[in-house]
Amino acid sequence: MSRQLLVYLKESNMLTSRESAYRAHHSTETAVLRVLSEILLTLDSGNIAVLALLYLFDRVDQATLLQRLRTSYGLVGSVITWFTSA
Repeated sequence: MSRQLLVYLKESNMLTSRESAYRAHHSTETAVLRVLSEILLTLDSGNIAVLALLYLFDRVDQATLLQRLRTSYGLVGSVITWFTSA
């Protein structure tokens, strides 16, 4: 299921270049390095950098998530059913 969804999102150009989850050669480490690099570049140019982190993984309302999958990503039918049963 995840492979099919990833193929769909790639072919539909719905993944940004900054998306790291479930992609080959992308990881938490590469995401952290990207953020650190952007902070250092900002500081090197004489600007101020602020980083705010929120952990909301367990706080996402299922109905909201399903609606977002439908409207933003065009997922319907058995795909949505799979997410509701997971």
